Amino acid sequence: MKLWMIRATTAVLLWTCLVQLTALGDTWGPMVLKGWPVHDPVSATALDVKLLPVVPARVVPPKRVYKNNGYLLISCNGGLNQMRSAICDMVAIARYLNVTLIVPELDKTSFWADPSEFEDIFDVDHFITSLRDEVRILKQLPIRLKKKVELGILHTMPPISWSDISYYHNQILPLIQRYKVLHLNRTDARLANSGQPIDLQKLRCRVNFSALRFTSQIEELGRRAVNLLRKNGPFLVLHLRYEMDMLAFSGCTQGCDDDEVEELTRMRYAYPWWKEKIINSDLKRKDGLCPLTPEETALALRALDIDSNIQIYIAAGEIYGGERRMANLASAYPKLVRKETLLGPDDLKFFQNHSSQMAALDYLVSLESDIFVPTYDGNMAKVVEGHRRYLGFKKTILLDRKLLVELIDKYTSNSLSWDEFSSTVKEAHANRMGNPTKRLVIPDRPKEEDYFYANPEECLQPSDNEPVHII
Repeated sequence: MKLWMIRATTAVLLWTCLVQLTALGDTWGPMVLKGWPVHDPVSATALDVKLLPVVPARVVPPKRVYKNNGYLLISCNGGLNQMRSAICDMVAIARYLNVTLIVPELDKTSFWADPSEFEDIFDVDHFITSLRDEVRILKQLPIRLKKKVELGILHTMPPISWSDISYYHNQILPLIQRYKVLHLNRTDARLANSGQPIDLQKLRCRVNFSALRFTSQIEELGRRAVNLLRKNGPFLVLHLRYEMDMLAFSGCTQGCDDDEVEELTRMRYAYPWWKEKIINSDLKRKDGLCPLTPEETALALRALDIDSNIQIYIAAGEIYGGERRMANLASAYPKLVRKETLLGPDDLKFFQNHSSQMAALDYLVSLESDIFVPTYDGNMAKVVEGHRRYLGFKKTILLDRKLLVELIDKYTSNSLSWDEFSSTVKEAHANRMGNPTKRLVIPDRPKEEDYFYANPEECLQPSDNEPVHII
């Protein structure tokens, strides 16, 4: 008994001593507990910073509690940025219908045939947790419902394009409540650009600018590419949309030889969902509906007084016609780089044959560039434009293609001098630099109005003295 009492007393005394030593203060206590610094008599605080860098705790928003009306499956269509904006729309729709969204399925059957899953491109866990205060997102259906879907017991439909949220409340929600699971098989451009509740518009932005984060591998490679470019000074990203698929789809063959025209035509007829078959390339070009050629792009950049020594990062796939078509642009701007020349083969080997992952890398570099210049107003051009507005109205030169081809034809036919050509181009683009402006709204023609993701003004800092632009 005495032995146990001695042991207990000793333990209490030792514990008391330890507590007293710890309480002596910020200097002596940590030295006793962490080890006395022999060679480097720095303060305990400095030692903490060196050895244990503070990592901010990840703040997870609280779960939203609501009555679940059912489950929404979506299959995205198109390229990366077409799918990206569709995902933002579907998250907003799921939230306003009080339904559970299943992680979106990405398009694997389009021209690019990219087999990437959602989690191969986006940080799926961040996507789910960052939105949990708005909408419940699951990686897959509950087992009972999943088995029904696998047996083909599923209602599938495409929603009507450019519909407002009332359409989803009145037409789509009853179907979800009836079938418990609804599959929307085409999701691009299904939610109206304007006239939606402000909270819905802001949620679309939150998904786009915060929740849809690329995987750590893509983000890291994007940072490496930007750092390599920054070492050599400012850089311009040129989204040169002069690629085979775009030329075949649009029917634009300016500068192509007879064999190339025939090849592009065959490709257009090979895809049944490319509705336009017989296309007059000259008329489309004069209407400003064709992507600028590399030669036209070189003239436009020179006319805008873009420094010939600036680095130009080509954000695009393989340029149709190769080096022959790039010769004029390379002569005017010799510091042309691509991801394939900027980064090594080992960096890109995991991205080969995955066009959406390659496009994600171009997207990150485009956001960080000093100037962004798209030569066609496709999905990437629009979404990057809007994201750069969100980041502080970073300089984005929106080329007026219809005016440019008219001026270029006059200049190349010697009916316009270089000084006249250049001054007219600069004057025409003075207010086309991504500066604050109202989104164009055309209530009866939504396809012709400004795209929400190109100018998400509800989420941007308000601009002064900008009139509402409604037709």
